[in-house]
Amino acid sequence: MDDDLELDRAAPNRRGAASHRFLDDIWRAVRGPDGATTRVTFVGEGTLPSAFAVTDLAAASVAAAALAVACLPNGYASGCAPVIVDRRLASFWFGFSLKPHGWTLPPVWDPIAGDYLAADGWIRLHTNAPHHGAAALTVLGASAEKEAVRVAVGRWKAETLETAIVAQGGCAAAMRHAAAWAEHPQGKAAAAEPLIWWRTHEAAARDVREVDPARPLAGVRVLDLTRVLAGPVATRFLAGFGADVLRIDPPGWDEPSLAPDVTFGKRCARLDLRKQDERERLLELLQDADILVHGYRPGAMERLGLGEDVRRLRHGLVDVSLDAYGWTGPWAGRRGYDSLVQMSTGIAEAGMRWFGKDRPTPLPVQALDHATGYMMAAAAVVGLARRRAEGAGSTALVSLARTADLLMKAGADGDVQPLAEQCEADFQVGHEATAWGPALRLKPPTSLEGVPMFWPHPATQLGSSTPTWQA
Repeated sequence: MDDDLELDRAAPNRRGAASHRFLDDIWRAVRGPDGATTRVTFVGEGTLPSAFAVTDLAAASVAAAALAVACLPNGYASGCAPVIVDRRLASFWFGFSLKPHGWTLPPVWDPIAGDYLAADGWIRLHTNAPHHGAAALTVLGASAEKEAVRVAVGRWKAETLETAIVAQGGCAAAMRHAAAWAEHPQGKAAAAEPLIWWRTHEAAARDVREVDPARPLAGVRVLDLTRVLAGPVATRFLAGFGADVLRIDPPGWDEPSLAPDVTFGKRCARLDLRKQDERERLLELLQDADILVHGYRPGAMERLGLGEDVRRLRHGLVDVSLDAYGWTGPWAGRRGYDSLVQMSTGIAEAGMRWFGKDRPTPLPVQALDHATGYMMAAAAVVGLARRRAEGAGSTALVSLARTADLLMKAGADGDVQPLAEQCEADFQVGHEATAWGPALRLKPPTSLEGVPMFWPHPATQLGSSTPTWQA
C-alpha cells in the first residue's frame, strides 16, 4: 500500500462525505455487494474549481472501480479489502497522468474545433476527426480557417446548425441551459435511464480460474474497441490490476495527444473490420475474450456483422458498452463527446455563470469521460464476479449524458479550497520509457490493501502490436 495514502488514512474523513454520496449511487448502479462501500476511505484536501463537485465525482468513480477489484478475490461473499482513494490524485488523473521529459505532446484540439457564437447563442464544433471536420465545413460552406468558420457560424441559429452538422455526419452541440435540457426530449430520456443498464445472458460454464489476491485480473483478457476517451480510461484501469488488454483500432486512426496517457499497460493492434478476413480475426479474438469494451453507437455492431455473433461465439462474455447521449430517446445513437455533452446538458452554461465569464465554460477536466470510464471498469469487474458465481454473461450500458445527470443533480461543491499544485512527490519513481520518450507518471489514485496497482508496459503507439492474445 502506498505510504503517502496510508499515512493520511487516520485524518478526519470530513472531505469524503460528498465522495461517499457519489460512491453509494455508483455502487448501487454497479450492483456491488451491500455494505462494501464502508471499506472505502477518502483522503486528500481541496477540489478542482468548478460549478459542480468534480473532485468528489472523480474520487467516487475511482473508488467504485477499485472496490470492485478489492471484492473479487473473495467472490463478493466474504468482504472486501480496504480501499483508500486520494481525492487530489484522482483529480489529477482526470486531467492527464503523464508528464513528458524532453518532448512535448501535440495539441489536443484540431485548429477548427471550439466554441463559436451563432446568431442566437453558442455552439461547439468537434472537428478532431477529419471526417467530422469535413462535415462541418461542408454545411458551413467555409474554408478550413478559424475566421472563415467564425463568420459562417454567425449566420446560423445554433440549434439549426447543430441539426445540419449532425445530419451531415459531423459532431456539434448548441449550448443549452440546464432547464432547457431537462425539458428536451433527450434530456428527459437520459434522466429516466438507470446509471447503468444491465442485461444478463444465458449461462455458460462457470469460470473456475483461481484469482490471485495480489493481481486479481491476471489472466483476464479484455478486447478494447474503444477510442476517445471513456473506454480507454476503463481498460487502462483494468490493465493496472493485471488484465491482458488488447486494443483494436482501424487503419489510419491515431490519437497523438491522448495515446501516451491511455495506452500504457496495453497492447495496441489494428484491424480493418470492413474486410471479411480481418472481421473474422476479430471474431477469433472474441472467442477467447473475457471482457469486451466498446463505444460503437447502437446498431453499429450489427452493421459490422458482429451483433449476436459476439455472445454466440463467447458465452459468458462481459460486454460493456458506451454511448454519448443515452440509449433511449430521439438522440440515442447520436455522435457525441464529453465536451459536446457538457454543452447540451447545461454544464458549460452553468460554468459560464459560476465563473462570471461571457462564453461557454466547461468543467476543468473531461470528467464525464473519466468518471464514466471508471464506472465501466467497475461494471466489467462485477460482471466477471457474476460469471464466476453463476456462469452467466452480461451486458452493461452506460452513457455520458447519464453521468452528466448524476453530477448536475449533486449540485455545487461546498469546498472552495483549491488543490495543491502538482509536485515531484505526486509521481512514481523513475521515468516511463514511452514510445515518444521518457516521462513521469502519476502515482495511482487508489491503494488496495495487499493489491498493488501497476502497469507492466509503457505507453505505446496505436497499431504497434499484432492482433493476438498473450500466450
